[in-house]
Amino acid sequence: MSRIRILTAFVALVALASTLAACGGGGSSDPQQVVDEATLQGVESGILDLALGLDIHGKESGHLDVKLSGPFQSESEAELPELDLSASAKGHVGNKDVDFEGGFTLLGDRAYVGYQGVEYEVDPTTFNFVRQLIQRRSGSKNPSGEVTACQEAASEIKISNLMDNLKDGGSAEAGGTSTTKVSGDLDLGGAIDAAIELSENPACAKQLSATGSMPSKAQLEKGKGQLEEAIKSAHVDLYVGDDHIVRRLAVQATIEPPKGRGSEKVKSVEVEFDLQLTGVNEEQTIEAPRSAKPLSALFVKLGINPLELLGLLQGSGGGLNGPGGLNGLLERIGSGGIQ
Repeated sequence: MSRIRILTAFVALVALASTLAACGGGGSSDPQQVVDEATLQGVESGILDLALGLDIHGKESGHLDVKLSGPFQSESEAELPELDLSASAKGHVGNKDVDFEGGFTLLGDRAYVGYQGVEYEVDPTTFNFVRQLIQRRSGSKNPSGEVTACQEAASEIKISNLMDNLKDGGSAEAGGTSTTKVSGDLDLGGAIDAAIELSENPACAKQLSATGSMPSKAQLEKGKGQLEEAIKSAHVDLYVGDDHIVRRLAVQATIEPPKGRGSEKVKSVEVEFDLQLTGVNEEQTIEAPRSAKPLSALFVKLGINPLELLGLLQGSGGGLNGPGGLNGLLERIGSGGIQ
């Protein structure tokens, strides 16, 4: 398993652990009880703030900050949620500078894409095509139903299998909300086993495979020992409100590639992952961007053939890793922000 695969797998497992910790209802001084009751069930709106920091040590040293933030809200009967998310990636890796800014706004039957400070409106034909494609792949006219089914499957996994050495951190504030803090270590083996269990669940399999970032079951099983060897430490801080809803999840970890697998270039990677929720179940203001340009203008700017993109969405055109695949397309998009 390469150093990039190890790092990708770890970040995916951290995201999985945050989802599972969110699916499990604070106020208790017993850290085990707090973790067992922690949940995100019942969250219909809020403001998401996610930050990922990477410090790379070695010949290919560098630093990268990735951020995702913005409001969201949804209703149980709604086909799609409303959201307005902004994303950025800044830093340098090796001899390349990274400077990317973008975003995505979803409003009922309209969608907008932001790229390097300019907003583009998705035309109705493309929007309807993507929506119908999601419906067709999920086998449901309500794609959110499959997400709910996967969340229910995740809620059946015990959080106690994902964290070790729990400690009561007392009362702490997270985003202006009083919470109970619990600290511990990420049980990587338990997280991998949970990922494998979810990958075998029909309600989750399509969603996990569609992300492209979650390794397959075979890869996880084969690389489990290497992952456990590479992850030298993984500390977790969980903040849970009196309503049992998770308000913040912070993870600090150190990864060292196994000898002979790129360790001569990358000695270690320090990872900081911070997910925070504020304004939970409060009404959010989500509006369409002003003076948005047509999406076709973005395709022209990036040199992307819309038919090629639609082919990728339909599952053709080189798959994930081929030169004509999704990774190749993302590399071309990212080249606008990598000097």
